[in-house]
Formats: sequence, C-alpha cells, structure tokens
Amino acid sequence: MAATDRGAEKTREWVCEAVRVIEADANRSADTHLIPFPLPPEWDVQLYLKDESTHPTGSLKHRLARSLFLYALCNGWVVEGTPVIEASSGSTAVSEAYFARMLGLPFIAVMPRTTSGEKVELIERQGGRCHFVDEPSQLYAESHRLAAELGGHFMDQFTHAERATDWRGNNNIAESIFGQMALEPHPEPEWVVVGAGTGGTSATIGRFIRYRRLRTRLAVVDPEYSVFYDAWRDARPTLTACRGSRIEGIGRPRVEPSFIGDVIDRMIKVPDAASLATIHVVEQVLGRRVGGSTGTNVWGAFQLVAELRAARRPGSVVTLLCDAGDRYGNTYYDRRWLARNELELTPHQDTVESFLATGDWPTPDGDEQPALTPGP
Repeated sequence: MAATDRGAEKTREWVCEAVRVIEADANRSADTHLIPFPLPPEWDVQLYLKDESTHPTGSLKHRLARSLFLYALCNGWVVEGTPVIEASSGSTAVSEAYFARMLGLPFIAVMPRTTSGEKVELIERQGGRCHFVDEPSQLYAESHRLAAELGGHFMDQFTHAERATDWRGNNNIAESIFGQMALEPHPEPEWVVVGAGTGGTSATIGRFIRYRRLRTRLAVVDPEYSVFYDAWRDARPTLTACRGSRIEGIGRPRVEPSFIGDVIDRMIKVPDAASLATIHVVEQVLGRRVGGSTGTNVWGAFQLVAELRAARRPGSVVTLLCDAGDRYGNTYYDRRWLARNELELTPHQDTVESFLATGDWPTPDGDEQPALTPGP
C-alpha cells in the first residue's frame, strides 16, 4: 500500500472515531426537559419552556456546536490535529471548546478585547484559548487569517448553523419538542417562540414544521440593536447596524447567512429592558435564574398566550430556556450594570406581573402584526 493510501486510511479511521466519540457523548445525555410554566388552568392555554441549560456545557449552543463539529468532520474540513477557530465570546465558544477537547484538537475563540473575564474563564476551563481583537468588526477577518496561518478550520457558526443541523429529524430540537408534547393537553403547539443569533434554531424548527405538515407557527423574537426584525419586516436582507446586541446569544448587527426569513410566521421586537424584567419575574415563579435570551423568548411567549386568550382559543405555546442565569451575575442581575446601561425594568416588570394576574397584554405598537382572529 502506498504511503498516501495509508495516510488517507489513517485519516478516515480518525474521523470515524471522532464521529463515534461525539455521538457517544450525545447518547450518554438524556434529552433536555420540557418544563410547564404555571398559568391559571382556567385559561386553557399551556406554556412550556424547553430547558437547554441542562446540556453538559450549559446552553442551547451545545446542540449547535455538536452539529458544527459533525458537519466539519464529515465534510473533511477537520482531521486529526486540525486547529479549530471560531468567532465567539459566548456560549458557542464554550461548547465548541468542549468538543475540541474531547477530540484532542486545539481550539481558539476570537473575541473582542472587552470580553468579560468570566466568559474567558469558561472557555479556558474547557481547554480553549482566547485570541483578542480591538474592534468587533475584525472578528471574521482575524478568524480567517488565523485559520490560514495555522492550517486550521474556521468553524463560522453564522454561515453554517442552518445547514449543519438535520432539520428533518435525527433528534434535533424540533423533533424533541414535538415528541415531548405528544401527551400534553394540546400536543400540537399554536406557536413555537425562539430568538435568532445565527438563525440556525429558527431555520431548523421552521423547516421541520413544514416537513411534518404541522399547523404550528413559528415566532422569532428580536432584541434591541438587532437588524433581524427590520430586515424581515421590510425584506431588506442587506440591512446592517453599528451596535451589537446586549442580550447575549441573540440579535445581530447584520443579517447572517443562516437566518432564513421565509420559514418565520411572525417576528416580535422586544426591548432589552423587557427581556431583563422578564427574567426577574421568571426567577420568582420558577425559583431559578435564567439568561437574558430566555427573557426575550418568554416576553414574546406571554404576548402570544394573551392573544390566544383574547381570541378564546385554547392551545399551547413552547419556547426555549436557553441557559442559566449564573453566567450573568455581574450583568443582568447586577443593579449597577443595569443603571450604567440605563435599563429601567419596573414598567416592563409591571406588564408581566399584570399579565400573570389577568391574562391581558397591552395593545401592541403600530408595526406589530394584528392579533389572532377570535375562535368560535
């Protein structure tokens, strides 16, 4: 056998073993829980939170990182010894560092120099290395440069997220949600509510709904300083902004390649103060802290629950608990941080508490889509 053939065979064996290792890790993990959020039973509308914080790396991004690694391995982009580079300072980098360490691969997260020490520590705890840039606009170019210099692979979550996940099933998040809903009072949700960071989760769920011929509709919530909502509403895919989102994990200053607007039925713009007010109410109700993107999701879900009630339509709504709140003790749960960022939570907290007491929601702004048509 020629040396080149032996080398190719060795590479194939390594890739096969790497895929097995990743699949075995998933096989060891039970599926994430679907938690009922307590609402008055007389409403006849149920709300559920898919708790993604129970993944080994503590967030929804664990699913994305696993899919990205399998995609890169099966495309031949990552082989034994390949340095893996990602443009991320948050949960995606933590999760990718976890899988890189599992496979014995170097991992480098390219991030702004202003990234908090807590986030850097989480990435380094998983065996990753942090590479800093002075301007966020440099992230992509520097990631490509590092990959070329090191002979590595730039994972590029924002391009590959929607294509790396098998949206037809294979225990993706959509199949998991609908499987867990099977024995509930309203097993086919009226709405599934998610945020968009890469756009991969909304693309997967929206495609799955159509593939399975379900009546469920997909709502995507979008925080301040993100362009997804305006680009979707006005059909302007080239829209950009100059400021990043304050709600970690969702919202982007540009429309990413993985954002597939045609599978979305509705978008809801959520003020950052409303997202953060909601997480404080969720903490009171569930007895646990959650991250800011969960607050954005739940704010949108509350609005849709209220619309179902107003239309006298029973049903269910499902959204995501993306990660736990322990990562945000120095930001979203810190009064000084909230004051520095001029975030006044009280009016929005009053809205949520009033909704939980009455089931009513304030009249939406003029650019919101109309409420549901009343049922019989």
